[in-house]
Formats: sequence, structure tokens, C-alpha cells
Amino acid sequence: MTAAKPYALSVKAVVCDVQGRCLLLRRSTSSKANAGKWEFPGGKLDPGERVDQALEREVAEETGLTVTVRRVVGAAESELAERKIAYLILEATCGTNEVILSEEHDRFLWVAPDSLPNIDLSPQFRPFAMIYAQRLLQRE
Repeated sequence: MTAAKPYALSVKAVVCDVQGRCLLLRRSTSSKANAGKWEFPGGKLDPGERVDQALEREVAEETGLTVTVRRVVGAAESELAERKIAYLILEATCGTNEVILSEEHDRFLWVAPDSLPNIDLSPQFRPFAMIYAQRLLQRE
């Protein structure tokens, strides 16, 4: 019996601007995983860091945006050679849509929430995107 892979926790944000659009980032072509695929901003928690603080820090590092975390909206999971990653996905808002990308990503997009399932997202985020878009459509 092989040993189970350890889990790492990552936080991701569905960042919404004042027009209700969602921010997506495209992983640079030099990325080890999912190069050229779209994803939500976010990343790993530092030891002892609160989830909301980690998300605010990661979004600022990747986009230059200051966000306000609103609520938990989903989860996802992926598997790498050495570990599994559990993603906690939160919704956040920002007052501006002036993005300054880090080197991890090479493009950004602001899209209507109902367009999320049509984007070439990293595989682990596709099921979440479909559910999130459907939930928003049901609220209208």
C-alpha cells in the first residue's frame, strides 16, 4: 500500500469589480502546471496566516488589487506528483479594475460570471465555475 499524498491548502478569489465582472488570470507559459490556462487569483497560506489575510495578500501580490473578502463560495481539488491541493474559493470585491500582473501570469480578463464556464480554465476550477455561474443565474 502506498502512502497517501499530503494535502496543501490554497485560497482562491472570485474577485468582482463594481460592474459585477469576475477577474481571471492566465498562467504564464513558463508555469510548471497548467501553463496558458486561466485561473482565479490566490495562492498558498503562510504558516499561522488567516484565510482572509492570505487571500488579500495573494491577490495583491498577483494583481496589485486591494480586495474585501465577502464569503466562501466553493472548493476544488487538484493532484500534483508530490502532493494534493485543496482550494478554498472565496468571493471578494475590489473598488478598481486596474490590474498590475505579477510574473506568474501573462494576461488578465474581466468576464461576466455567466461566461466563466466558457473560458479555458485550469481543470480543477471548471466544475466550480459551472456551479458558480448557475447559482448566480438562479438568483436573477
